[in-house]
Amino acid sequence: METMPSPSGRVLSPTVHEFESIQKGNNTFMSSPEIQSVSWGHMKVKGCSSSYKDCKVWPGGSREWDWRETGTDHYPGVQPADLEEILRKGVQTLVIGRGMSEALQVPPSTVEHVKKQGVEVKVLQTEKAVKEYNNLAGQGAKVGGVFHSTC
Repeated sequence: METMPSPSGRVLSPTVHEFESIQKGNNTFMSSPEIQSVSWGHMKVKGCSSSYKDCKVWPGGSREWDWRETGTDHYPGVQPADLEEILRKGVQTLVIGRGMSEALQVPPSTVEHVKKQGVEVKVLQTEKAVKEYNNLAGQGAKVGGVFHSTC
């Protein structure tokens, strides 16, 4: 499991939920897990025993999105460092949920950082973002996301 230093230098070890790979013919791949439900302050990923306030999902796994790891706040918002873990998983599309009232900012520089890596990025209100993510995951796309479930 990956550990990350927080801005204060403290090492954080997030709980990662990993999922089974899927075999199709001679190919093995990891599917993106479905987000089963989202409501104010609560997200549930299918196949995961715990729920999240904010979460990161990628092909084969999910975990809590702890803003303290990168010093993220509503403003200036989502930083490239918040997305690196997901981008390293080889996603083709990244969905960012800005919160129920879209209070979480996503700077243009963060969007450009993702696009420069050849990854499509979609920035939406969280409920719409979850719907878009689940639609893509259901089609078998290599999709990942970060989702803020409150303001």
